Amino acid sequence: MQSLNFPAYNFRLKNSENNVHIFDVIRKKFVVLQPEEWVRQHVVHYLIEEKKYPSSLINVEKQLKINEITKRYDIVVFNSDGSIEILVECKSPKIQISQETFNQIARYNMQLKASYLMVTNGMDHYYCEMNLEEEKYTFLKHIPDFNR
Repeated sequence: MQSLNFPAYNFRLKNSENNVHIFDVIRKKFVVLQPEEWVRQHVVHYLIEEKKYPSSLINVEKQLKINEITKRYDIVVFNSDGSIEILVECKSPKIQISQETFNQIARYNMQLKASYLMVTNGMDHYYCEMNLEEEKYTFLKHIPDFNR
């Protein structure tokens, strides 16, 4: 897999059934290593190792319903009260981040109501702080560190 715009992390990899698998520390299992999964695993390690979020507050690839359509978010970081601190949308490094990517995470966030959004393809990262009352957002240079 290609190098991404993240620090280097030690991943557990294995070959199985003619595929490379990577160990997901959140789901506690090996998953097939696809380009988007490579990005997702870097984000998980970034949140845990650099931003100091406890892994117990991180959720990966869960379903949600939007207008009766089942969707799947990439990563959510919860607050200790169960509200959502960060919603992350991961794309393959080959996918350019576009307005459609932001529209997708905005649709998800209409239901999830995260305080912060992160959109990344592993090379380019975008961070926003949400003002849910005014339905506005502010771009940030970084996602905040865990501070509880």
